[in-house]
Amino acid sequence: MTQRINVYQHSPKVLSLLIKLSAEAAKDLDPKIKELVVLRASQINRCAYCIDMHTKDARAGGETEERIALVAAFEEADNFFTEKERAALALTEAVTMLTDGFVPDEVYERAAKHFDEKELAQLIWTIAVINTFNRLNVTARTEAGSYTPGQFAGQH
Repeated sequence: MTQRINVYQHSPKVLSLLIKLSAEAAKDLDPKIKELVVLRASQINRCAYCIDMHTKDARAGGETEERIALVAAFEEADNFFTEKERAALALTEAVTMLTDGFVPDEVYERAAKHFDEKELAQLIWTIAVINTFNRLNVTARTEAGSYTPGQFAGQH
């Protein structure tokens, strides 16, 4: 697919603010959980650029190939993911898809068992921000493959 527009080139200040928001939203989350969450949301939204980016970031953060490959089937791969990780991923799916227009109580409560309120708020913010990035990149058809781990690190 050919990229339609480079939305970031035309609005660098907005990109900078989104990068800062993303960093602030996840600053106290376990980095491995954060990468699993943003990778899963990106898979659901079919954002090739973000899948490439967060797969590379997960690897750079020490994530295993098996867990990266199995994140899309996390509920069936419970020997690879902790209950806390599965709860975060289930919340990610619910927030990203908003099936029937809401996040089910049982999904929220499952996450609330494993995250304190501050962590839960940061998890929800992280999911919301990656969904914003996914929608921007899918709409613009941002081409995958050019990202290198840490590329945006100095911008927050």
